[in-house]
Amino acid sequence: MKKHIIFLIAGIVGVFFFNSCKKDSPNYPGGEISSYIGIYDVRTIFKGEPVNLSLETLGGSSKITGIVISDHSAGNLPEGLLVLQDRRRLDLLRGISIQLGEKAKEYTIGDSIVVDLVGGKLQRLNGILQITDIANEKIQKISVNNSYSALRVTAAQILKDPTQYENTAIVIVKGGFSYTPSEGQTLSGDQKINDGFGFITVRTNPKSALADLPQYKMANYWGIQFNEVSGDSLLPYQCLRSKSDLVQIKSEYKTPKAIVTGLLNDPSGSTDANYEYMQFLATEDIDFSKTPFSVVTTNNANASTPTGVPTNGWATGGLRTYKINLTAGSVKKGQFFYVGGTNKLITGEKSADISAAHWVANYDYANKGGYDFGTKTGNLLANSGNAFGVAIFSTLQVINTTIPEDVVFVSTGGSLASATAGYRIANTDFYDIVNPVNLTNQPFYRNGDNTKAFVYVSPSADTFIQFNGEFNMTLGRWTKSRVQNNVSLTKESQLKEIENEFSTKLIE
Repeated sequence: MKKHIIFLIAGIVGVFFFNSCKKDSPNYPGGEISSYIGIYDVRTIFKGEPVNLSLETLGGSSKITGIVISDHSAGNLPEGLLVLQDRRRLDLLRGISIQLGEKAKEYTIGDSIVVDLVGGKLQRLNGILQITDIANEKIQKISVNNSYSALRVTAAQILKDPTQYENTAIVIVKGGFSYTPSEGQTLSGDQKINDGFGFITVRTNPKSALADLPQYKMANYWGIQFNEVSGDSLLPYQCLRSKSDLVQIKSEYKTPKAIVTGLLNDPSGSTDANYEYMQFLATEDIDFSKTPFSVVTTNNANASTPTGVPTNGWATGGLRTYKINLTAGSVKKGQFFYVGGTNKLITGEKSADISAAHWVANYDYANKGGYDFGTKTGNLLANSGNAFGVAIFSTLQVINTTIPEDVVFVSTGGSLASATAGYRIANTDFYDIVNPVNLTNQPFYRNGDNTKAFVYVSPSADTFIQFNGEFNMTLGRWTKSRVQNNVSLTKESQLKEIENEFSTKLIE
């Protein structure tokens, strides 16, 4: 596909020495205003009332340029709108619609165009910010089949500010419904999809060629975001442009048997040894004597050895990873359980006893090596700001190819991954073994877009890091991705402070 880039450079008039003693001196630095204005800047002109576009209101400029992202061939976009976008301002991708009527159908995705705006009007019609009163002769097509960008955004980002991504190509990743679609259900009409960060409307014209697209359990939704007015607010919705804008996700997103919901990495006192612990939530009844599990921690502080990329992943051992087996006791679906050191105190020396919590394993990691791998240590989890993590496995055999049930990471520092080695992730609310957008393999933390991590707390002492979200058991997926809640503990704190209304919940 041909790719053309238009470079529009304002000419430099000249540079002169400035004589501050003469007010009428012609010797001053200056330059011509560019004929071109960024779409971002055009959008900022609108303050709620229609604006007649002129050299004055456009700050001396007269034209915009960009890549067309609209395609009316399937009949699923708002009628008459030519939609284009650019990055001319601060490298921020922004879009605008131009009302052209039937002429909008003459343009298609990838057309590079220049639009003379003078004489047009900037206004919000039917909820959509658009430019009207532009004759087709004021639009010049420069080239075709150009590549364009689409922003990967979440429902939460769109809902927070519906104007930011309006008229822009977006992709909503891992979108699903609040129910399991039945055979024959289609996208026709308004459908609410959830990407783990909120619900957004996908609008499909029942008369369009896309009306019979199937509802998938999980899919990526490419298209353009528009707005409509509801009372005093703008409500966003997304429109697909062609059948290829709906991409079914076929990767396995199974229900994990247990979820990581919190941890204490830095209890106060003279030592952390045997005071650190992790909190989990069971998604099914588990008898560990019959179906053993294991928990592996990773500490990537600079002093942790072996150094470098962990070629054996979670099974690296040494001071990098430590394994604790869960072979006794049981837990009920929806119950929190704990794995950690021997002391069973809420936050280090002389703090409240929480031995009444549902402990599955208390292991003397300060004086014993881990099961199969891991050197005895005073710190399972880093306090340095480098990355540390927790993974839970539904097996006792953990090698470099074993995929965990669930995994979380805090912070990003340290030597963590290469293209062929690292800490394997599961398909979770944060991570994807196969990139859901470009379908490339990314099996390790820090591969591809597996870069999300919870934030290291500084100072970290006496902070229980709580991971709060909602896992829908019926759908087998996160409908509210985990967010971080830092619970400040004292020596008097009780168990209810880390098992509270903000904790991760299972939704049936």
